[in-house]
Amino acid sequence: MSSFESVLSETRVFPPHDAFKQSANVSGMQAYETLCQQAAQDYTGFWANLARTELDWQKPFTQVLDEANAPFYRWFHDGELNASYNCLDRHLASRGDKTALIFEGDDGQVTNITYRQLHQRVCRFANVLKSQGVGLGDRVIIYLPMSIEAVVAMQACARIGAIHSVVFGGFSAKSLHERITDVGASLIITADGQFRGGKAMPLKPAVDESLTYGGCEAVKSVIVYKRTGGDVQLTAGRDVWWHELESAASDQCEPTWVNAEHPLFILYTSGSTGKPKGVQHSTGGYLLGAIMSMKWVFDYKSADIFWCTADVGWITGHSYVAYGPLALGGTEVIFEGVPTYPDAGRFWQMIEKHKVSIFYTAPTAIRSLIKLGADLPKQYDLSSLRLLGTVGEPINPEAWMWYHTVVGKERCPIADTWWQTETGAHMIAPLPGAVPTKPGSCTLPLPGIMMDIVHEDGAPVEGTGGGLLVVRKPWPSMIRTIWNDPERFKKSYFPEELKGCYLAGDSSHRDADGYFWIMGRIDDVLNVSGHRLGTMEIESALVANPLVAEAAVVGKPHDIKGEAVVAYVVLKGARPEGDAAKKIVAELRDWVGKEIGPIAKPDEIRFGENLPKTRSGKIMRRLLRSLAKGEEITSDISTLDNPAILEQLKQPVQ
Repeated sequence: MSSFESVLSETRVFPPHDAFKQSANVSGMQAYETLCQQAAQDYTGFWANLARTELDWQKPFTQVLDEANAPFYRWFHDGELNASYNCLDRHLASRGDKTALIFEGDDGQVTNITYRQLHQRVCRFANVLKSQGVGLGDRVIIYLPMSIEAVVAMQACARIGAIHSVVFGGFSAKSLHERITDVGASLIITADGQFRGGKAMPLKPAVDESLTYGGCEAVKSVIVYKRTGGDVQLTAGRDVWWHELESAASDQCEPTWVNAEHPLFILYTSGSTGKPKGVQHSTGGYLLGAIMSMKWVFDYKSADIFWCTADVGWITGHSYVAYGPLALGGTEVIFEGVPTYPDAGRFWQMIEKHKVSIFYTAPTAIRSLIKLGADLPKQYDLSSLRLLGTVGEPINPEAWMWYHTVVGKERCPIADTWWQTETGAHMIAPLPGAVPTKPGSCTLPLPGIMMDIVHEDGAPVEGTGGGLLVVRKPWPSMIRTIWNDPERFKKSYFPEELKGCYLAGDSSHRDADGYFWIMGRIDDVLNVSGHRLGTMEIESALVANPLVAEAAVVGKPHDIKGEAVVAYVVLKGARPEGDAAKKIVAELRDWVGKEIGPIAKPDEIRFGENLPKTRSGKIMRRLLRSLAKGEEITSDISTLDNPAILEQLKQPVQ
């Protein structure tokens, strides 16, 4: 196989500040390396010790890792616990009156809720679910806006052993229907609507439409949370208001103790075949991963105000909103709105107002905020911040440097985290008091996570070099299976040629210091004249140009080179046309040639006022590939925040 070539040249290194290092949960490289050595010497003992000390068990486990039916691994499987108990009950005696959630609505209204109050609400809603016939192992669809209620619904399911499947509130009725039928849900929790950017947007009508498609006969009840006050149709005998049920429910509900391998949730993620994959996560191993990554990567302390901007419809909102912070008794911010309403200073204003100390967001959000107001953070007091994080995709070095200098004032470590829906928790990320950071690199694996890079035949890539990113050993928070499709699970993640390794689906490069650099999804690797180039590196080169705010690169077939490089570019200024556009195209092509080399020069550059993104900020590269090839887009684009942008991106600069 030809190797994956890294063409990104980044030599800046930022060691942890002494003051941060002194108080860090893992202080200095020697402490990090000691943890890694402990895991290498006694892998199961390492994880068993953490599981015993970090989780409260009703029935202690005696077997740590069961590999008998690999790759369907089981962790701590003869132990029993409850996720809701670990997130709520165990804190009541010591911190019952501590604020658990700070909810800020789209309109700026703030609601605080303590651990005792949250526990009471979760118990009440757990009793509501029981009253609707929901019990151990039943599946519940949650289709709610970012809210306290979303966390209550997830925790209430966990409390009674029901399996929740959260569907992002931006998904269409068709996408919702696919998930309802695949998971076999018996109950749906939704809202009349949600507020975004000053507008009320309906949710309940999508539920109603999805239930007309057929195959949803298992759904017996729809619980509706009244958020916007908009008109909704209630179907008699099926639909019922949340507040009416909750007001009549008891605030006492004993947790249902479940096996550590009992499914906590099923979360659907996009599949290459178009059919979403229901990623199934366990209770014990998943919760342990969320807790340890909070402690190691976010260096969590009890006084922190933690803010992860992700929606609960994604894995980030599960691990670092609904479970991880609460399992540690933390205080966190939950935000309903968008970062640009009422203006592009909203995030910075909220950090100042709530004295946020740990801020975790996506590179797409960072780049958008740079475009809309690179100097805006300077207008706010961000001195409460002590750590910054990024999630969702590789962050290009220029955005990293802006985040570091303008937002973090060069004193906050940046945790660039690589992980997936399937991994459950962070896998590669700098421990901020130990690992020096490099702009654009997710750095080193967490202790106990055995990452590697291999060729397509499974042979390891020795030393520096690029290839397929894999995990060599099972880990507690890993995916257990694809719901109702074990064969697809084995084929997708444990292909025979990789001899037992977990295939991440990303390409990666390892540098001379052993640092990992994610080059993009395997299907985002371009094969240009025999060179295999990661799209992320070309995107980073483009964004390093002072004119460019954001860029996305895809390939399209080329008779001579195999693939041509097509770049979609958003400038910091207005979208250019005519001769002005041609001039900038020439400038950007020359720029990439100097930054990377002539082989990486884009064959086409298309300008847009934005890129096609889901409401979570994810760039829809599948659509960009179709546009590059001139294909008609027939797939569902209802999840796009800005579908009109597709027309703008159809034509290259002539």
